[in-house]
Amino acid sequence: MADSTERKIFVIDTNVLIHNPESILSFRDNEIVIPLQVLEELDHLTTYSDQRGKSARDAIRFLDSISKRGDLHDGVKLENGSSLRVSLEQSDKAPKGFDLGKADNRIILCASALKEGGRHVFFVSKDINARVKATALGVKSVDYEKEKVDIATLYQGVIEAEVASDQFAAFEATGSLPWKDRLRPNEFVVLRERGGTRERIARCNPEDGVIEAVQEDLGSVSGISPLNSRQRVALELLLDDRLSLVTLIGKAGTGKTLLAIAAGLRKVFDEKAYSKMLVTRPVVPVGKDIGFLPGEKQAKMSNWMQPLFDNLEYILGAHKREKVKTVEQMVKDKQIEIEALSYIRGRSLPNEYIIIDEAQNLTPHEIKTIVSRAGQGSKVVLTGDPYQIDNMYLDANSNGLSYLVDAFKGQAVFGHVTLQKTERSELAELASSLL
Repeated sequence: MADSTERKIFVIDTNVLIHNPESILSFRDNEIVIPLQVLEELDHLTTYSDQRGKSARDAIRFLDSISKRGDLHDGVKLENGSSLRVSLEQSDKAPKGFDLGKADNRIILCASALKEGGRHVFFVSKDINARVKATALGVKSVDYEKEKVDIATLYQGVIEAEVASDQFAAFEATGSLPWKDRLRPNEFVVLRERGGTRERIARCNPEDGVIEAVQEDLGSVSGISPLNSRQRVALELLLDDRLSLVTLIGKAGTGKTLLAIAAGLRKVFDEKAYSKMLVTRPVVPVGKDIGFLPGEKQAKMSNWMQPLFDNLEYILGAHKREKVKTVEQMVKDKQIEIEALSYIRGRSLPNEYIIIDEAQNLTPHEIKTIVSRAGQGSKVVLTGDPYQIDNMYLDANSNGLSYLVDAFKGQAVFGHVTLQKTERSELAELASSLL
């Protein structure tokens, strides 16, 4: 094309399209190149039954829709001013020992071949090692950062503040206090008396510009009582039927999954606010699709899903009420469903209390797909720790959970809290902090 020499070339790796099947739309007014090897890798991934398989199929469908506008070999103009083409090029200047049997290496050599023509080429990949190899071959390499957030400044849902004794007394007397600092809907303040030991929890009322007291003694929820102020905030959000989306972030032992399940049990069994509780988590078995593991579905999932069963058993053991059903009976009666995330894809989920554990292992695209699947009357709760990620192409800044918190903060239907204190043993606390 006439203006192609003036524009940058972005060579897209397979993992970028898995991360976001429509990622090519992020590169405005430039030339986008997809190596043929990427299409072959996508084709292979379509056989997977997990989220990667779905993303691969979405990416191929998206590319197919573009191919109907023109010839992908010569290049197709996109609405954002870019052009997209599929390249068969591959540099013949591979260094000694560079294994051409590896798909990643052939994709990198495509970028290298384009650079040999004097073009301004960037190799875009979520794979750190692939970027390092490309850089070693003289090709500029970048991560795909469209959906990245800054985890260091991520919205926490709670601020902590000290006030003078007279203000604290006024708050206790009236249950509210004017608040000059801007707060978001469903944001909380842990209010402490300056020079004293007392503290209270307040919730932002954005319409009146005040903070309002939260009920101090909530009691137990399905036998579980909050052990610190942020756990109390979490239960306030989890039990609020006005909120259809809640996220809990915290390291191991902060109680995020336990609190979510305890609140779900109350909502489903005691209040009958939802027809059932669905508890799920993405399956990331050492980078492979669960369908490739030996054994029946239930056996293959048992180890990965066991922490969810453990939390349920713990809560039911803590529940003092007589005639509480066992987990097995609840599952049999279809009041609780515990399922791997890949097995609920495509289902309509109306009027359910949905808990997605380990949500930090999902991409922003996957999070969008899952949350938009929730039906009328459902509540979606996502829990996770952005610093404990099993997906090799995600990190604390690029995972779907962090992205969701940043995107939804300030929305009236959304609540979030970052849990900070580990309520396990002293050893567990030290392990989380030091290791």
